[in-house]
Amino acid sequence: MMKKLFNKKILIIACILIMVSFLSFYKWTQVTYEAINSSQIELEETKQLEEGWLIYSAEQADKGLILYPGAKVEANAYAYLAQELSKQNITVAIPSVTLNLPIIDLSKALEMIDGNDAMEWYVGGHSMGGAAAAMFADQQLDKVNGLVLLGSYAADNDYLKESSLPALSISGSEDGLSTPDKIKENSRNIPQTTEFVEIKGGNHAFFGDYGSQKGDNEAQITVSEQQEIIIDTIVQWLESVEFSGGENG
Repeated sequence: MMKKLFNKKILIIACILIMVSFLSFYKWTQVTYEAINSSQIELEETKQLEEGWLIYSAEQADKGLILYPGAKVEANAYAYLAQELSKQNITVAIPSVTLNLPIIDLSKALEMIDGNDAMEWYVGGHSMGGAAAAMFADQQLDKVNGLVLLGSYAADNDYLKESSLPALSISGSEDGLSTPDKIKENSRNIPQTTEFVEIKGGNHAFFGDYGSQKGDNEAQITVSEQQEIIIDTIVQWLESVEFSGGENG
């Protein structure tokens, strides 16, 4: 009898600990990085999430970029980047992800791709969002035309690294999270044809507009300068992909 009571108490304690751990984890995921609307960049139109997406559409665009946000970073922190890319005839769709963690909502991009299959879709993301985009591309190579990593790198995978999917990796020399060494070390996990661009003086947080981030280094350039380099690099790369035919073999 005593043994049964003891085991029951252990079970109750274990359940309580699991519940407390889950609640603590949930609370942690809800402390997010919001857009700060830096005075250095001009957001012309503030859009709201619609059905879980922040979309900056370009009229008659034939290319679209699905951009997964970084961990606990809200979609509107990338609104300026999306706005400026849309001016270059690129539709940008940024999803709101489960628990603000893109890595556990990989299939989100399918909502946009399957609903707009006439568009030439590229997937990308910042930080954990880039890792999520790479995992999605690995699972859905036939549905995407390219991969864009912003201050991010891919984990080991089955198909992506051996493919010829066009890929672009933009990093920052002062990034304290996705450091230059980590970018180089994990380069084996993406196609050998990947184009690598390092922004001199750029850091991790300036891939968005949400202020500073713990563990990051101070940027040696302004958020405006880093954003403009990112925009120009993506636009030029997409033009080169179009010229090469965008084959993802």
